[in-house]
Amino acid sequence: YPTQYIYSQVLLAGSPTRKKMRFTKSTSAISVVLELLLALALVKTQAQNSPRDYVAVHNAARAAVGVGPLVWNETVAAYAQQYANQRAVDCQLEHSRGPYGENIAEGYGEDFTGVDGVNLWIQEKSNYDYHSNSCVGGECLHYT
Repeated sequence: YPTQYIYSQVLLAGSPTRKKMRFTKSTSAISVVLELLLALALVKTQAQNSPRDYVAVHNAARAAVGVGPLVWNETVAAYAQQYANQRAVDCQLEHSRGPYGENIAEGYGEDFTGVDGVNLWIQEKSNYDYHSNSCVGGECLHYT
């Protein structure tokens, strides 16, 4: 295969620099596609697992029904992480019976994010009766 040069824009500490990379035609196309897919995957994962995004999706759901916002709490986050580490050993979905209320969600794969977990809880909204503050068939216990 003939050699092809590709110029890639690389951002280092906020300043763009040009980097000359040498690839064959076939590997260059594959490399560019893989780099783009990796970048998109990282953006999705980082964006939807940050405390800011996690709280934002909670608060959007709460605002939709007139309930006040939540704020991130490092003490609660540390407690939740410690408990999650314990559960990671056996993958059992069990409540901690600790001092904080909690919702549990189960998802699979590298693409499942904290925001995806919150969205699972929000989906239970249709089974919640606001007037009686109860669940239809017990299918909204995470939503409340």
